[in-house]
Amino acid sequence: MVSVTIAVLLFAIPVGSASADPKPSLKDLSEQVEKLHTEIETLAEQYNGQREKLKTAKNASDAAQKTLASSEADLAGKRAKAALLAQNAYMTGGLGKVLAFASSDDPEAFLDRAATTYALEQQQGEEVNQVTKAMDAAERARAGAKTRIDEVQKIVTDLESKRDKITKLVTKVESNLYRRAVGEAGRSGTRAVRVNLPVVGSGKAAEAARWALTQQLKPYVWGAEGPNSYDCSGLVMAAYQRVGISLPHYTGDQWTAGRHISRSELRPGDLVFFYSDLHHMGMYIGGGMMVHAPQTGDVVRVASIEGRPFAGAVRIAD
Repeated sequence: MVSVTIAVLLFAIPVGSASADPKPSLKDLSEQVEKLHTEIETLAEQYNGQREKLKTAKNASDAAQKTLASSEADLAGKRAKAALLAQNAYMTGGLGKVLAFASSDDPEAFLDRAATTYALEQQQGEEVNQVTKAMDAAERARAGAKTRIDEVQKIVTDLESKRDKITKLVTKVESNLYRRAVGEAGRSGTRAVRVNLPVVGSGKAAEAARWALTQQLKPYVWGAEGPNSYDCSGLVMAAYQRVGISLPHYTGDQWTAGRHISRSELRPGDLVFFYSDLHHMGMYIGGGMMVHAPQTGDVVRVASIEGRPFAGAVRIAD
């Protein structure tokens, strides 16, 4: 889908005066920009999701490595004990046991000791087997995690490459649009202004919303999570981090991080999501408004939640 979009837009962008074709209209340029921004924001959240999977794979690899190291140390100790038992059995075995039994003042006590020694040998052998199996399992887990890391890293690298191509196209198309549409209300490129709005509430959610408002006019940067720039889910993650609540940097995971609420229940600090694939989100501040990091070339700003396909809302905290 991304490759087709790039190809179509490359042909759609005016490249000079060599052709007598008419210049694209303002409406055409705006539609191209919107399409590109949708593409790059969708890619951004795919990238964020893959980064979360990469963290999980690396954590699994680290855990398997720790388990393996612990098992190796445990196995060494149990093997040492097993060797001592084997050495003792060898030194007191065979004819020695018969003579010891014959010369023992208490044959019954001797048999008890012999039975105990045999039981210890059996137990130690079983423990060694169990630790060996645990090591095999840890080694397989480590190998599996390494394979997963390689797979996800390839996806992340591929997404970064596509992101770079689309970012260049965004710059090219916007340069044409901005020259012809500066100051037009509602369009990308409109000069943002800081909006000071009161946020009702005293809980962590309201506190997070107040902090998010202090980040106004900081630039949108793909995959950024502060302190100088953000993408949409990065801004939300940073705001809740300020009040001691940890959220993943991915709209898909933030969608499942709290309780789903209806639009009529919205309170400051609730998360609002848009589009069927949840590729954009913001933080509700009240009065039908949200603070969000919109798209490449824009800045953190206050906007209405109207005008976008509303997908749902999530309450993280009171």
